[in-house]
Amino acid sequence: MGYRAHQAVESVLHATLSDTNLSRLVFSDILEDLRALADANEQGDAEEVYRKLNRLDSVLKDMAERAARFYLMLGDLSRSSETSAEVFLAHKDALLAHLRDFHLELQRYTPLLRQAIDAVETTGTDRMIDAAAEADERVFRSPAERCEDWRLRWQGMRSWFKPPGHDRLCEADRLGDATVGAISDVLALLRRVTESRRGGVSRESQLRHLAAWFAAAPTEQAAHALFDVVFQFGSPRHVGVAHAAADTIASRSSWWEASAVELSRTLVETGRPPGPGRPAPIVREEAGRARLRAQQLAEQRQLGEAAQRLAAEGIEDSILDEAQTAVLLRLLDAALAARSATGRGVPFSGVTLGVRLTLRPAAGVTTVRTASGLLHIDGFAFQVAAVRPVRPRVEPAIELAEAKR
Repeated sequence: MGYRAHQAVESVLHATLSDTNLSRLVFSDILEDLRALADANEQGDAEEVYRKLNRLDSVLKDMAERAARFYLMLGDLSRSSETSAEVFLAHKDALLAHLRDFHLELQRYTPLLRQAIDAVETTGTDRMIDAAAEADERVFRSPAERCEDWRLRWQGMRSWFKPPGHDRLCEADRLGDATVGAISDVLALLRRVTESRRGGVSRESQLRHLAAWFAAAPTEQAAHALFDVVFQFGSPRHVGVAHAAADTIASRSSWWEASAVELSRTLVETGRPPGPGRPAPIVREEAGRARLRAQQLAEQRQLGEAAQRLAAEGIEDSILDEAQTAVLLRLLDAALAARSATGRGVPFSGVTLGVRLTLRPAAGVTTVRTASGLLHIDGFAFQVAAVRPVRPRVEPAIELAEAKR
């Protein structure tokens, strides 16, 4: 216990801002260790497997601790008023460059590290864990306990660069989002510092003026009144919110008759006035986008096939299925949109999906049979035909050159 207390005190005394950094050079070392781990596992070298796994575990643990300290420091920096504006402005460029370089390296190495993890698992995960447990020198643990411990460690290392599930992010993605959020926080702090220096009004000057007002209050009742006006703790804040267009509401109107006042959810739930805050993180749902894209392509392909069948079979003596009905409704929509108000009695047409629908004025009712029922069009006759592809116009010089060739 004495040694642990001494070590804790030493870590507190030697903790400086130089420890709170993000190491972007560690990704290349992790990639080399993963490739060496795959080779050692394939060759059956148990001691090398144990060394590489132990090194990867310690490196990832150190990177997690460094990231936690770094983002904690940035959060304290954005919320604290002790840091002078001169110190922040002197180091802002180095801080932003450090965050940008780390984020770029993380984005560059993440797919390579995922491929390296797949290569390690291809050589056999159980074989690797058994080899690491065999070379492990912790004598106070049984072989089964050592195997389970190394299995959990490998799952933790794997979750750093590969998502544990379809609806969950890996630690590398979360680290990238935190880095982008940190850049936004630093830029917001920079904007706040710049505006305060430009206008000469900062949080410190505001608090000093407020303290002077409290000190100059003639009576205790005046100090209480000033406190109520500044902090608004005496009554619910949302009751004192004014209407956006207060001049349009008569002062004689009661609450039951006057229009409602729009309130912020932040003000109602937490009592704090709404602020701009930092921009929300961009959610990159690549798997969902790919799934939606494949679904759109499949639907478009299905409609294209239905349009070709509709042009080939016609609509007079056939029953249209749901896809053909959807194509026909699209054609009707395009044709009716292109119809001219002055051209009464003139045929008009619409084109979509390589099919043209022409509506010609005719006596009687045209009935189309579909799988969902009958579609009646009064005063028009249908004509469906495939659109021939238009050959692009070729210049005469090009045609002559092709003829000579």
